[in-house]
Amino acid sequence: MNRACKLLLAMALPLPLMTGAEAEEVGQDGAHRHHPPQDQPLHEKFYSNWHMPDNPALSCCNNADCYPTEIRYLDGRIYARRREDGKYILIPSQKVERNRDNPDGRNHLCAPPPSASLVDTVYCFALGGAT
Repeated sequence: MNRACKLLLAMALPLPLMTGAEAEEVGQDGAHRHHPPQDQPLHEKFYSNWHMPDNPALSCCNNADCYPTEIRYLDGRIYARRREDGKYILIPSQKVERNRDNPDGRNHLCAPPPSASLVDTVYCFALGGAT
């Protein structure tokens, strides 16, 4: 995890960086369950140099916060499914990546696990369908 991400999380979360929910996301082989093993290097490369569209100085974080996701459109707005609780959260337009394609054509969300201090926070979002 890069320094900007660690700093952002340290300021926002008074918790250990890996919560129980995140620990469950990692299998015994160390692979994230939402990333097929064959896609892991592709996602690591994409996430490791992805920066927030509305604040390019800050990282979107990494595999701990970013993952492929499902979306819904409602009243012209995009909602993405958060993996920890299945809730569809609103994607602010300024968090949508417009300057680079995602690695596999799927939707990708970078967001912290749900908490009282970071209600429905979105770091970054990439809309699928790009090549």
